[in-house]
Amino acid sequence: MSLYDDTLALLQRMVRNACVNDLTPDSGQEVRNADTLEEFFSGTDVEVQRIEPHPGRVSVVFTVPGTDPAAEPLTLLGHTDVVPVDSAKWTVDPFGAEIIDGKLYGRGTVDMLFITATMAAVTREVARNGRPRGTLTFVGLADEEARGGLGAKWISENLPDAFSWKNMLSETGGSHLPTTDGSDAIAFNVGEKGAAQRRLVVSGDAGHGSTPFGKDFAVVKIAEVARRIADAKIPVTSDKTWEGFVQAFRFDPATEQALIEGTGDYHAFGDLAAYAHAASHTTISQTVLHAGGAINVLPSTAWLEMDVRPAPGTSQEDVDALLRDALGDLAEEVDIQYLISEPPAVSPASGPLWEAIVETAGEFFPAAAIVPVYATGGSDLRFGRRLGGVGYGFALHAKERTMAEANGQLHSHDEHLHLEDLALTVAAYESLVTKFVGA
Repeated sequence: MSLYDDTLALLQRMVRNACVNDLTPDSGQEVRNADTLEEFFSGTDVEVQRIEPHPGRVSVVFTVPGTDPAAEPLTLLGHTDVVPVDSAKWTVDPFGAEIIDGKLYGRGTVDMLFITATMAAVTREVARNGRPRGTLTFVGLADEEARGGLGAKWISENLPDAFSWKNMLSETGGSHLPTTDGSDAIAFNVGEKGAAQRRLVVSGDAGHGSTPFGKDFAVVKIAEVARRIADAKIPVTSDKTWEGFVQAFRFDPATEQALIEGTGDYHAFGDLAAYAHAASHTTISQTVLHAGGAINVLPSTAWLEMDVRPAPGTSQEDVDALLRDALGDLAEEVDIQYLISEPPAVSPASGPLWEAIVETAGEFFPAAAIVPVYATGGSDLRFGRRLGGVGYGFALHAKERTMAEANGQLHSHDEHLHLEDLALTVAAYESLVTKFVGA
């Protein structure tokens, strides 16, 4: 079988293992994919380490030691869990891994099992061909979809020396931008926004619902809080990465400058308008609202929970200042409580690994501009970046696959992967890994 055939067969098995992470400790059961990966590597001379911080939540590390201790190492971080499905909204079996019209259907095919399977297959191929110059490690990580608490986060905090975090590849990248002049541009993630989840709590008068006169209503107050937060004026976070993203579209000069400054119309980005806005701003999504219990009782407290994603360069203190400014004269009546808080994490678009990405992409798309971008969600790369490493999202898609289309498959109904993209990603990983570790 070819490297592509091996990868496809492994990918189908991993989809069918249905390692669904519903954000509870006993879900996921990535042990199934860990066992599948160990079986896949059987008969090869690789070092294997299983890490299980909670029953069934297994991450597994496969290391091919290098011959030169001074050579650059490379670590491939692939996660093995997937998000839940609403089966009624799917037209195929979410875990059937069926191939229909050149596309592989199933939960996790795009996020991110096709990359994980590719990483495994390329690592096994390197191991079969002898030791590389630099150490190559592939890690099948649990619990990425729940922010890594039983996966990469746990390992980075408890077993940071389990593998090298110096040079990392993970999800995602390699999709194309719909430029205005038809030229090609390929985006690769160099960083990601942080987390600044907040709960805003207000107090009001308790009492019987039948006598509301003169009462200070917590419900009314939290509604006003929500309105003011929705009206917050959040400035654009303009830096070289954002400027390069805008410039890649080849807009006319006036449109380009307005978008860089944050005064332009984001609809100019077409299907990528929401992504472009999120990539260039700290964003606030109001997601949970709670007040009261019994219909005849005035609640004395109410709270609003928000998914806040700080842009690179934005601190937790900056987020609090933004919220207080939006609340205005209500700020002193609102208790701002921290939930999950993490800083943004960014790697430079320079250095040996970035240069290998640029060179590899150029082998397949010689005319394409390579564009560094920020991920608006999270990935396991942030934990390695905090330990001093560099990390990038890497895959490769056909020119017809825009970033909007690729991103649109994430957590979607009828999630599917074009097999053409799997073939490109396998070939690209084989090329990059070979040149980087000297396989």
